[in-house]
Amino acid sequence: MIKSKFTIVTFYQFKKIDDILIIKNELAHFCKFNKIKGTIVLADEGINGTIAGVSESIKKFESHLLRIGFTNYTPKYSYSKFMPFFRLKVRNKKEIVTLRTKDVDPENITGKKIKPEEWNNLISDKEIILIDVRNNFEVEMGTFKNSINPNTKSFTEFKSYLKNNLSEAKNKKIAMFCTGGIRCEKVSSYMIKKGFKDVNQLHGGILSYLEKTSDENSLWNGECFVFDNRVSVKNELKDGTYELCHACRYPLAPDMLKSKKYTKGISCPNCYGKISESKKQSLKDRNKQISLAKKKGLYSPYIKQTVNDL
Repeated sequence: MIKSKFTIVTFYQFKKIDDILIIKNELAHFCKFNKIKGTIVLADEGINGTIAGVSESIKKFESHLLRIGFTNYTPKYSYSKFMPFFRLKVRNKKEIVTLRTKDVDPENITGKKIKPEEWNNLISDKEIILIDVRNNFEVEMGTFKNSINPNTKSFTEFKSYLKNNLSEAKNKKIAMFCTGGIRCEKVSSYMIKKGFKDVNQLHGGILSYLEKTSDENSLWNGECFVFDNRVSVKNELKDGTYELCHACRYPLAPDMLKSKKYTKGISCPNCYGKISESKKQSLKDRNKQISLAKKKGLYSPYIKQTVNDL
């Protein structure tokens, strides 16, 4: 069954990189040759990515990562009947996850990594401060019971949340979680440098927890936003019910799809009335091209592709 699906791997590693341009070009060529799509971000501090391809291509990619020195890249796997990315992007950035501070050393200093199998026991402690490190729209889709929503619009705002809300909690036990672990890895390093004594993080993030925890034992409520065309996943990594608005990229729950303000590929309740006429026309033209390509059996990156289509 897995052979008929695309393998999706989410990975990261904090590791000092010297030859970024060489590695960027190498990975871009490798992925194109092996028909791998997705996003890979490189920075001085390491690598972060989510990519998809047939299982053999992903195995080759991982072997290549090991060969070029990423020996601790913490992969999380899931599977999809359709290719979850439209294209390949390999980019250089200042940070692999943006916090905008020099008070971090996630390659060497992080919080305690709690295995998914041990997470329920940890967060059942009534004295623990449980924080969802993700952005507000992600938290609204789903989270752990009794967790705190810091109401951030971007990860960089989390520093202000800590300063304004947890400056008196440096001696308390804190547990944090995010999608794949990378945001917790970085912010836990920042917190330890700022004097927090007992910082814990869900190892492998929500994705590992949902994969390894049965529905009946799960303390997760709702769905988890993912950064690909699946949009969301549920317990046991089953496909979620959300869809993405292709005008504003906002995740839409099933009830939002019934709104009069929703037009597939054009607008949704989040962006209705905010899109310029030129943008609206561009979206209409793209949808028309996709429809024509489907009818004629022509290739378009926006048409859902199965493994057999490669």
